[in-house]
Amino acid sequence: MAIAGVDEVGRGALFGCVVAAAVFIEPEHLTALTQLGVTDSKRLSPKRRESLVPQIQTLSLEVYVGVATVAEIEQWNILEASLRAMERAIAQCASLPEHCYIDGNQPLRFRELPPLPQTTIIAGDRLHPAIAAASIVAKVWRDRHISVLATQFPQYDLANNKGYGTAKHRAAIAQYGLTPHHRRTWNLCSPLLPHLGH
Repeated sequence: MAIAGVDEVGRGALFGCVVAAAVFIEPEHLTALTQLGVTDSKRLSPKRRESLVPQIQTLSLEVYVGVATVAEIEQWNILEASLRAMERAIAQCASLPEHCYIDGNQPLRFRELPPLPQTTIIAGDRLHPAIAAASIVAKVWRDRHISVLATQFPQYDLANNKGYGTAKHRAAIAQYGLTPHHRRTWNLCSPLLPHLGH
């Protein structure tokens, strides 16, 4: 039976959706992920992440992405939206995993699924290869999505900041205001606030 590693990206961004990935994999293939160099997506260059995605897909039984929109983030909150994105990623699998390994300390509530055995792991994207693989898949998917939106809103430097609160992004917000893809209710768009990490 397969397990699932689950992680999300985009929680700290000012712009764009939050994206989760679920990597369904047989436990005997976890060592192969580690040997490929699969680790926390933040520790890898964009080029390296892109190169790892097809290798992760080859080793995995199935790979899915779940998304929570900006409107849903505004309606619920970022934690709730992140958890729902994770559940949406898992829900796409034809057969459910035997066990889910979730990055962080918040268990999934399985509103749209039957309850599944799960383990939360703080810093799981560094400690569990399946979670690390999910972090890479989610990061690559979201970065590609933001890069498409960047062509529509070039003044915000989204191609480089991917929606996070860099000085250039905040300065653009101060000059041009917010787009429909900015998280308006967060009160995060002041140039005076600390920068948010990826």
